[in-house]
Amino acid sequence: MLGVYNNFPKAVHNIVDFASLVSNKRLQSALVQAFYKLNSETLTLEEVAAPSIPQCTAMFEFGVAEDTDFNYLDSEEKDKLLKAMEKKPFALIDFLCIMRYRKMQAEKKTPLKSDYYMLRFQFDKELTQMQIFHEKGLMYVSPKDLPEFTIKRINSEFSKKVLKLAEES
Repeated sequence: MLGVYNNFPKAVHNIVDFASLVSNKRLQSALVQAFYKLNSETLTLEEVAAPSIPQCTAMFEFGVAEDTDFNYLDSEEKDKLLKAMEKKPFALIDFLCIMRYRKMQAEKKTPLKSDYYMLRFQFDKELTQMQIFHEKGLMYVSPKDLPEFTIKRINSEFSKKVLKLAEES
């Protein structure tokens, strides 16, 4: 089933609730758009989280779940998801997030390791829950830093702040 990973782990590393000022359909669309755009960006590690490695960049690869696989979130996959959301918003959506790191040293880029995260978004009428599972890697970005980064990216899809941590409500 599109959007659902059948083997999502039961024990996760972080769970965060968000409050939203927009409908689940608009929120899901903004989430997909934000992750799609991130697939083509290179950011400094400082832009993502409190850096554990100075002068390091992070590149993202997002995939969306479909049964037992994740499909890279390219233009075709993004359009397929958005079309399905138009018919009926998802109750939950699972993503794979791979972060690849490079250290900048005197015009030379040195590849470092990668982190692999599984992200599950569960949509309720009043709250959205994000579950984060760190599958493998050295955890240069903590599962506790990902929700804040995600909120910033989703909010950048709107003209005003529409998403915040539930305890900030």
